[in-house]
Amino acid sequence: MASIKLERPLPPTPPLSDDEQSPRLFCHLPDVLSKLSNPQLRYERKMGDTELSYFLPSRQSGVNDMYLHLGFRAAEQFVRRSRVATVWAILRLRHPLLAATVEMHDYDDVRFVYSAPTNVDDALADANSNLEYRDHSKDVLIDSYLNGPRTLSNSRLSYLIVSSPSSHSIPTPPLTPTSAEELATDLQPAVERPEDKQHDILICAMHFLGDGMALHAFANDFFGLLGSEKSDSELKLQLVDEWEMRWGSPAHDTSILPRSLEENMPVKWTRIRRAAARVDFLMSQEELVGGQVFPRRKHPERHTVVPTVSFPTDRTKAMLKKCKSNGVSISAALFAVCNVAWARMGGGRKELPIMMYSALNLRPYFTVKQPSPWDSYWFLAIGYFNVILPNFLPQDGDKVEAIFWHRARQAKEQSTVAAKHPLVVSRTHEMARERGKRARRWGKEDDEKEKGTWTPPCPPSTSSPPLEPVLPARAESSSTALLGLSLLGNLDGIYKHANFPSIRMHTLTTGSRQRHGAMLLFGYTFAGKLWVSLGYDENGFAGDVVDSFWAELIGCMEEFLG
Repeated sequence: MASIKLERPLPPTPPLSDDEQSPRLFCHLPDVLSKLSNPQLRYERKMGDTELSYFLPSRQSGVNDMYLHLGFRAAEQFVRRSRVATVWAILRLRHPLLAATVEMHDYDDVRFVYSAPTNVDDALADANSNLEYRDHSKDVLIDSYLNGPRTLSNSRLSYLIVSSPSSHSIPTPPLTPTSAEELATDLQPAVERPEDKQHDILICAMHFLGDGMALHAFANDFFGLLGSEKSDSELKLQLVDEWEMRWGSPAHDTSILPRSLEENMPVKWTRIRRAAARVDFLMSQEELVGGQVFPRRKHPERHTVVPTVSFPTDRTKAMLKKCKSNGVSISAALFAVCNVAWARMGGGRKELPIMMYSALNLRPYFTVKQPSPWDSYWFLAIGYFNVILPNFLPQDGDKVEAIFWHRARQAKEQSTVAAKHPLVVSRTHEMARERGKRARRWGKEDDEKEKGTWTPPCPPSTSSPPLEPVLPARAESSSTALLGLSLLGNLDGIYKHANFPSIRMHTLTTGSRQRHGAMLLFGYTFAGKLWVSLGYDENGFAGDVVDSFWAELIGCMEEFLG
């Protein structure tokens, strides 16, 4: 539960943008005194295990820091700094974690800290200090975020970058991944206006703040305000109303910060239930068998690339129709695409299966509701599940297509079982405890190694006899996953394009800063097109194995999906 304190902080120094070459040396004394004379409300809460498992590994190089790029065409009046900053300020009021900071007291005591804005000017200043304008192309924006110096930090959990390139020609919109049963019917017509120009926006946020669904819901709200018919003055009046609703009254709810994942799906634990949950979790982990892995190599530098392919609207509709006729979604078909592509490469022992992992949306399992107006959707709500498929194909080439659709249906069945399992809540809690425990241990070890104080742990004592195993004996097997799939579904069901007709979106790319040797496939539908993209560390894999896999993957989509 959040706690509330009173403090009198000094005004924060706005972060330097790329354009600022020197720090500010002077400030207005009246402004400082004004801030000091107004006590600022401070709210804080400890991170849960799942949030910790994302925070601790991110500290050094920003592993898992999320980004969402959206390319669009609109008149310049919609991307003026004053308008964008006002919209950004409104949404930072609605979602306080975006404007929070992090304080680490110990490995099991890391806290979100939110200092409420004392007035509307403070809210607007905070938004402006976390907003940057550039003159870069989409590819430069994404590459600098993924491979350059870290953009985010403990004092900057979210950031917004707007780019309106003027020095390069407007690129042809890249193909975007889409995974959905049907396309939304409210897509706006592609009406080109002479005053419309190309713009790019990059929304940056720490992964421990929320997941991909929070990121896309936020982007839809952002463009709904930015592209609305309201004038700049009307949006500023809305900002005043939003601040008054939350902070105009002297009484404040102490639960303004969204709860952790574990608090949102509480369990009434008893000793027996805890023991049963632990045994079930361990047995479920024993079922994970996967012997396929991309050959890796050690390299001192990580460099993430994101090759992306999209399919035209008419082909996308045909692909979705073919999936539906075979009883699967495009998401299930993408598991089969990866499976067949890897099997055709002959990249591993045929008797060992292929395991792939994906995210599970846990929002339907939440039982705790946040009171209005603090009902933010910025919180973590993801678990994980695995799909395991064979690593061989029939020698008769005419039967491969039938096998492909059979494995797509197997992927669908395994995904459904994971989502509807009666013990999904207890398994989520056990996984959170396991991930949090590992993150604390590894985080402490990393810090000690950096300081030069780390010593290997002592071997376990052999004075007492080993405990009898609880689980049935089984042969040793690998639980290595080939890759992860982030299947976002039909994003045109999230983006209500008709609500911002003056803005025409055409490109969406998403991902996060990765660790060495990481790989994640994205699949989704957006702007009527099916998109697939592969984010991976090109320095972390041997030879041209990833290029070969990517070519096989696209070939399988062409062959089986049409």
